[in-house]
Amino acid sequence: MRRLLPLSTLVLPALLLSACSTPETLTRDGLIKAGIPKPIAGCMARRMVDRLSLLQLRRLSALGKAKQSRDIEQFLRSIRSLNDPEIVRVTTSSAGLCAVGLAD
Repeated sequence: MRRLLPLSTLVLPALLLSACSTPETLTRDGLIKAGIPKPIAGCMARRMVDRLSLLQLRRLSALGKAKQSRDIEQFLRSIRSLNDPEIVRVTTSSAGLCAVGLAD
């Protein structure tokens, strides 16, 4: 008879891995949840974590949880509501460069 593993041996590793999420991963996932296509979100996240503080990234994260955008333009409009010119500048430039393939 096969012996089943306790649930804790399956869940604990998953929890430990999720605790190791990097700011880039969290930012990318937040952008995807906000409606940004995966390739563009990944590119944007790489740029944004190098240019924004953790506090600014958290403010963006809270905005992404509020609602999903229909497109990048709508997402950028909602970013402006944060009243942080640096977030707007970095997010807008990242979105533009990543969308046309000019970002690193």
